[in-house]
Amino acid sequence: MSLSQFACTYATLILHDEDISITSDKIARLVKAANVTVESYWPSLFAKLAEKRNVGDLIMNIGAGGGGAPVAVASSGSAAGGAAAAAAPAVEEKKEEAPESDDDMGFSLFD
Repeated sequence: MSLSQFACTYATLILHDEDISITSDKIARLVKAANVTVESYWPSLFAKLAEKRNVGDLIMNIGAGGGGAPVAVASSGSAAGGAAAAAAPAVEEKKEEAPESDDDMGFSLFD
């Protein structure tokens, strides 16, 4: 992201946090008050986004990106059976290790 995008993002978040309507004028004023120079189209783009999407929903879904598409590998002939068996991962048993205690170290925190 460029500095212009960051400045407009923060201005939009400030306006949303203060429950002030998000317009390109208000975004531009906040950016100007922060002494950041942005291209004239950025505030209007962010204002249009705020009109179409709820900023609160965008904040709440920030880490909820979609998963990657599954990848299918096509095999042909008799190699398909052997490839499927070779592609199956081996199941490993996990041993649960007992947590170490302070007694095993030979000293105590409060000695």
